[in-house]
Amino acid sequence: MDAIETIGLTKKYGDTTAVDRLDLSVSAGTVYGLLGPNGSGKTTTMRMLTTLTEPTDGEAYIMGDSVENREAVVEHIGYLSEESPLYDELTAREQLEYIADLRDIPDETAEERIEDYLSRFGLSDAADDRISTYSKGMRRKTSITQTLLHDPDVVFLDEPTSGLDPRAARTVRKLIGELSDREMTVLVSTHILPVIEKVADEVGVLQDGVLVAEVGTDELKHGAEGGSLEDVFLEVTTEMGVSGEGGGNVVDGDGAVVDDERDGEVGDDSGNDNSDGDTHEQDEGAV
Repeated sequence: MDAIETIGLTKKYGDTTAVDRLDLSVSAGTVYGLLGPNGSGKTTTMRMLTTLTEPTDGEAYIMGDSVENREAVVEHIGYLSEESPLYDELTAREQLEYIADLRDIPDETAEERIEDYLSRFGLSDAADDRISTYSKGMRRKTSITQTLLHDPDVVFLDEPTSGLDPRAARTVRKLIGELSDREMTVLVSTHILPVIEKVADEVGVLQDGVLVAEVGTDELKHGAEGGSLEDVFLEVTTEMGVSGEGGGNVVDGDGAVVDDERDGEVGDDSGNDNSDGDTHEQDEGAV
């Protein structure tokens, strides 16, 4: 049984097709990298797979359960959105204890996991400070922790290294490898090429809602003359006749733009904060 499976998955907003007949199969224990420019359909795909957005057409299954069955699916998953909701008035420890309680994690297990993640991310000394005092990077570390706290079968990470400094970004990449070793399935969505290149077992390239390429990373690295994922990205999008046809930007290892930008918000993996840091209320985005 595949951990993630989609059949003709489609999402339309009026006359605009955000995701177009997506067929995807991800085996258990696989780290699957979903690569594409801003506006290519990555986040919409994740929201459909996590039951937060209803598909227009097609089917999707998580650990064999249809995304139409939200109650069953949420038991299997953890979802890190680009702006995961946190309560500003709580401390990080209180936030994580609250999430552990929602997930019915036994107290002793919860305490052990919380302390482990706080230590990994260098948050132990600030764990009892209010989240309102946190930087974007500290908030991101807290969000990642609450996503993984219940040890889900399938994890969806949307731009996981956004706002993190290089040391924390490396911790996240190492953690993703450990999750895979534990047979956890990880779908990582990003437009930052090195993140995908370093952690993924398989890579899919989305452009304008269409899956234009899907291959293993070894094949990707040896399939283009230059041998880099950047070369392959440009190669496959050019072959499909969509290179430069709108879409956002993809960023290489030096933070340089690989493709044209649609909305002007350039992400990087250097810890630069391009956000205003506003707090989002706890809502349906918390899975």
